[in-house]
Amino acid sequence: MNDVPYLLRGITKLTTDSSILVSSSKYLNDARLRDWIAEIVLKQNGPDVPAQSEMYPLVEMIDSLRDLPRIEALFTAERAKNPALDAWFNEWFISDYDADYFRQFAPGTLGHQFHEEVIAKNFEIVIYDKPEPKSQLDYFMVRSGQTHDLEHILTGGDFAYMGELVPAWFRITNQFKHLSPELAGELSIMYMFVTLRYTVRTLLHYPDVWQTCQDAVERGMRCGHASDALFMAKYEDVFHLPLADARERLGVREAVFADTSEASARWAARPQRIVA
Repeated sequence: MNDVPYLLRGITKLTTDSSILVSSSKYLNDARLRDWIAEIVLKQNGPDVPAQSEMYPLVEMIDSLRDLPRIEALFTAERAKNPALDAWFNEWFISDYDADYFRQFAPGTLGHQFHEEVIAKNFEIVIYDKPEPKSQLDYFMVRSGQTHDLEHILTGGDFAYMGELVPAWFRITNQFKHLSPELAGELSIMYMFVTLRYTVRTLLHYPDVWQTCQDAVERGMRCGHASDALFMAKYEDVFHLPLADARERLGVREAVFADTSEASARWAARPQRIVA
């Protein structure tokens, strides 16, 4: 035993009759996901593959790996002990607004800021289309897609690459605060993968951006810890309010805005090599 390095002690060699790579992890077993993670965390940025496009194939991968009956059972169990969540599902509210709807809101209101930050800059109101929800998970994902850009504004994340870390880490932290761990984990998987691009890749290739990256993560976590369950918020009721009042009404606390546009622009470019 003394000849075995300390960090290697306790390893048990396992054998298998399988002729292919196999693991107890369904994520590790998925060759597509292994390749995606290796590429996504180790690559440098380049104009040939914009960062936002990197997430598109991941959606299908994660959907194919989800244990849908288990997730539905977790939602049902959570609703039995969480009256607010049960009421939210019973209402099953889905927005039907379009871009023109936000022209009515006065300057200084949440609705006007959403128009200026999202619609006027030609961003899509919903990140990706989902069919009419038939399950509890379907509804949760549809509503999350409708409110993502609003979460940017409410939590203090600007619409730049580093700004994406704020609502992502808000969501992870907020979901674990208000839901049972297993359900929160299932609902946070996509957000965790979103952050891999920004955290690991930044540290490897863009160390001059790291402090901005870390600050965004910390701001999202602080706000997530301090706030009510924003994933159940009905933003439509507060579009007419000033941002500070909307945050107070929805229970969003300790949100701090920071402009990450300059650091995000450096992050999006290839690192410059200094040749001696």
